[in-house]
Amino acid sequence: MKKRSFLYRVFDLYYDGFRSMTLGKTLWAIIAIKLFIMFAILKVFFFPNFLKTHATAGNESEYVSNELLQRSNQ
Repeated sequence: MKKRSFLYRVFDLYYDGFRSMTLGKTLWAIIAIKLFIMFAILKVFFFPNFLKTHATAGNESEYVSNELLQRSNQ
């Protein structure tokens, strides 16, 4: 990359900033761990695959449209 290009300057800014961090690296690690817990572990327990248990294979879109139409009529 050219040293004067915009992308090089942006990359250099972030690379230099992350390299000189001390406390920030720990905070980023904590954020990554929390995101992993929220999206990987909690999804398994609180968000089951609803369509797999209620709709037949290949007819998921039909099941969703019927449910939406029934709920809008109520």
